[in-house]
Amino acid sequence: QVQLVESGGGLVQPGGSLRLSCEASGIIFSNYAMGWYRQAPGKQRELVADISRGNTTNYADSVKGRFTISRDNTKNTVFLQMNSLNPEDTAVYYCNAHYFRFTYWGQGTQVTVSS
Repeated sequence: QVQLVESGGGLVQPGGSLRLSCEASGIIFSNYAMGWYRQAPGKQRELVADISRGNTTNYADSVKGRFTISRDNTKNTVFLQMNSLNPEDTAVYYCNAHYFRFTYWGQGTQVTVSS
């Protein structure tokens, strides 16, 4: 059974930082590209950042220079370091694992940026 479990969300003030984690089980983690997506109320889910098996990273323009995605294959975990957060970053953040036709999602973690 595949599980992706996100953690690290919460309430933070504008300008603050959060670090999201997603631990995977039930997959050969090192084979999978991993990604973080987010969905704000009334909006479509969008890609935030992803990282390939070979550690190539890709970011949405809106988070470049503020967010950093990384992975630790020894811990089956992908991270999203989020700095300089602003209210537009408020959303549910989802972890994604992708390998050919196989795609899995976590349950999501809420990030709220508000003073």
